[in-house]
Amino acid sequence: MNLLRGLCSIAILAFAPIDADAQISTTECRLTAAWLPAVSAQCATLTVLEDATGPADGTEIGLFIARVPSLNAAPQEDPLVIIAGGPGQAATDFYPRVRAAFEPIRRDRDIVLIDQRGTGNSAPLTCPQITAATVELAELETLPALMEACLAELDGDPRFYTTAAAVRDLEHVRETLGVEQWNLYGVSYGTRVAQHYLRRYPQHTRALILDGVVPNEAPLGPDVAAQSQRVLDQIMTRCATEPACADRYPQIAAQLDALLASLLEEPVTVGLADPRNAMPRSRQLSHAHVAAVLRLLSYSPQTAALLPLLIDAAGSGNLAPLAAQVEMITSDLESELSLPMHNSVVCTEDVPFFAATTPPEIETTYLGTTLIDALRALCGVWPRGVLDADLREPLRSDRPALLLSGDSDPITPPDYAEQVLVGLSNARHIVGPGQGHGLAGVGCVPRLMRDFLDTLEPGSLEAT
Repeated sequence: MNLLRGLCSIAILAFAPIDADAQISTTECRLTAAWLPAVSAQCATLTVLEDATGPADGTEIGLFIARVPSLNAAPQEDPLVIIAGGPGQAATDFYPRVRAAFEPIRRDRDIVLIDQRGTGNSAPLTCPQITAATVELAELETLPALMEACLAELDGDPRFYTTAAAVRDLEHVRETLGVEQWNLYGVSYGTRVAQHYLRRYPQHTRALILDGVVPNEAPLGPDVAAQSQRVLDQIMTRCATEPACADRYPQIAAQLDALLASLLEEPVTVGLADPRNAMPRSRQLSHAHVAAVLRLLSYSPQTAALLPLLIDAAGSGNLAPLAAQVEMITSDLESELSLPMHNSVVCTEDVPFFAATTPPEIETTYLGTTLIDALRALCGVWPRGVLDADLREPLRSDRPALLLSGDSDPITPPDYAEQVLVGLSNARHIVGPGQGHGLAGVGCVPRLMRDFLDTLEPGSLEAT
């Protein structure tokens, strides 16, 4: 797989300082993502049953595990486990992109990465011709047939690739490695997994860091259009009130309205230089494409800063920069997310709990009902998987917890974290002004996460 480069000698050893009796076959390996520097790690594959509740001689799959060793020769015995988001992203793909955020923690603790089943190198569920970009960009009427084609290609049974299975896998890994307690960091959808693990195995959870928090009691999806519009409105307001932006881009609100209305009426074909290789090409640009750019670039202030430039260029007749962003987003979604695993989660844990009617205010957003309609369409075909009866119950715990939110997050706003905070008696919620989805690498947050794990006193953290 593309995450492994330069495998070296194979040995039988324990993940020091993990229990020396926990023998597991490991290799020295390097984790890579895009153009980023490789991460040296010790990697292993643990065999588990695809259906944990089925017969003992049932289908087996491999869970891919990587240990990024501490910088300390004698690290603490409670490593940090990183749980990626998506759903559908692999931990070993996520970590190289954010490694700097966890270097303060790695001074005294190992980092453990476990590709959630269905992602990365853990029995990946893939449909080569159908990717995560399909849900974002495909025509609604084509989705059922596309999903049926995807199901026909799968090697695994998608019913067994949900949060319930992921939590059992985490516990199986912990037992195998001989760790008594570990700390969990979850981002986005990974916060759902982390919360459910704590609910099921509180005695083995030392502390919790939730970044971009998803409340387990609420389905993820119905609120995305409204939250995305909220953040886009913030971006427009900031530009209008900052003299440099307002002087350079005085008409972007009107330009965007005109662009969306025009593309809703009729898509256009745009010539551009492919941003990946500079080769000339053409592509269709539709309302759905522009909506995807607006939504996904809003995830961070760095990419959101591109939007006034892109909108102004398009309003002036130059659609190539916008089309180039569509190419980049499509490429990223194709490489970073497993669509089948994503579907197994949302079609089991979210879509069945959508309200029967869509709130009318969503129809006035730039996304409208597109995302909700797409999820309903694909889940009409996709099989529902295993759902723990208590998954959607509010979490109640006295374990130390640190919750992180950006006040400009278009998918997991601070209100979501506040819902979870109600049930946590030893927790703190920190909100980053002007920040988007995921705070781990922002400002002083890496230090705060380290201090939190060192002290287990969220209330004493200096967050200024």
